[in-house]
Amino acid sequence: MYIVIDSREVVANGYKSGFEREGLACTTFAGIEFADWLHSISDADTAAIQAVILGATEDRYTVPSLVRSRAKTPIIALKEESGLEETLELFNVGVDDVVKKPAPVRELVARANAIWRRSSDAREEAQFGRLTVYFDSRDPVIDDVPVELPRRERQILEYLVKNRRRRITKTQLFNAIYGLFNENVDETVIEGHISKLRKKLRLRLGYDVIDAKRFAGYAFIGDRQPFEIERPVPREAAETTPVLSIVASNPGIDRAGARSGPRPV
Repeated sequence: MYIVIDSREVVANGYKSGFEREGLACTTFAGIEFADWLHSISDADTAAIQAVILGATEDRYTVPSLVRSRAKTPIIALKEESGLEETLELFNVGVDDVVKKPAPVRELVARANAIWRRSSDAREEAQFGRLTVYFDSRDPVIDDVPVELPRRERQILEYLVKNRRRRITKTQLFNAIYGLFNENVDETVIEGHISKLRKKLRLRLGYDVIDAKRFAGYAFIGDRQPFEIERPVPREAAETTPVLSIVASNPGIDRAGARSGPRPV
C-alpha cells in the first residue's frame, strides 16, 4: 500500500488513480489526520506501507520523523521547484529521496523499490523448503518451476510471508491489498483470493503453507510436514485406540492406509 500525503485533493487523487492503474493500493491523506491514523494502526498494518509519497502539506517537515517512529518505509518527497535549499532541508528531516514534479507513478515505485533494496532489512526473496517467494512482483517458485498467480494472490502471499510471525486478519489483508477506505470492493473478496491461493500452493506442495482460522485470520506457516490424515478405524477398535497416519511423510504407507511392499502369503 502506498500513502500519498497532499493537502490538494486533486493532486492526491491524481496519484491515487495512477497507483491503482498500476494495480497498487493507495490511500491519501490531507495532512494532520495521517498522524492520528499512523498511531492507531497495528505493526502489521505499518508493514503493509510500501512507501510514503510526501507532497504539499503544512506538516511536510514533521511527517518523516513521525513515519520513522513506526516504520522503516521509504519516504519520497515531491517538490515543485528545482531549488537546492528545499532539497537539502528535506533530506535533513529524514526523507529518503526528493523528486521534482511531475513524477510518474512508475518512477516513484521504482525509486521506492530501490530504497528497499538498499535497506539493511531488505530481502528480495524468502525460501521455505521447496517454495521460494519473491518480493519484486515475480511469481513464487516451487521446485524451480514458477507458480503463475494473479496479481492480488501474489500480493497476498508476499504480505503474509513478510508478516509470517503474525496472524493477519481479513481486514488487515484487505487494507494492504486494496487500500484503506475502498468502498468499491467488499473485503469478503479476500476469502476468495485466499481459497484459490491455498489450493494452488497445496496442489504443488502437497500441504498447506497458509493457515486459516475463522474469525482469527491467516498466517503463513512455511515449510512443514504434511497434515496428519485421519484413517478410518475398525468398528471393534473405535472405542479404544484412535489411529492416525501421516501419509505423505511416510513413503511406506500408501493413500489407502496400507503398508506398501510384498504381501504376506
